[in-house]
Amino acid sequence: MSVVTQISAMAVPAVIALFIGMGLYKKVGVYDCFTEGAGSALKSMTGILPSLVGLMAAIHMFRASGAPELLADFLSPLLSRLGMPADVLPLALLRPISGSASTAMVTDIFQTLGPDSLAGKIASVMMGSTETTFYTVAVYFGAVGVKNTRHTLIAALTADITGIIMSVLITQWLL
Repeated sequence: MSVVTQISAMAVPAVIALFIGMGLYKKVGVYDCFTEGAGSALKSMTGILPSLVGLMAAIHMFRASGAPELLADFLSPLLSRLGMPADVLPLALLRPISGSASTAMVTDIFQTLGPDSLAGKIASVMMGSTETTFYTVAVYFGAVGVKNTRHTLIAALTADITGIIMSVLITQWLL
């Protein structure tokens, strides 16, 4: 077992022991604080749950409807001028919606075309340059009870589009 593996295996227990030790040193009821925090987390989770269920249902319906493929076919001529490979377009469409679906798309691109292909490199930069916007808005705004997102969604989607376009342009420029 390497030194790094040994350190990794001991990191979490060491942090837990540190918290317990600091709590005992400062005479804080560690278990009481833990149960209070767990109860607070449970309340937050039940507040977020309806937004997450709605988002997951919408994602499933979007993917099952074939809309990503239709959008890819519609946008393909425009994005080919930008230099975006057709294999990356479904990733660009799913990235703001679902992190797990976009991760599956990147894995498929890597397995099919290879991580060192143009599509693989663009997909890698795109994953680091964009966000799962709808999930993030649903979770964070749902956690604090915000119903009207105002300009947040438009600004976040504009940032995603910018990230998608720039991931294509910068990857091509650096090649």
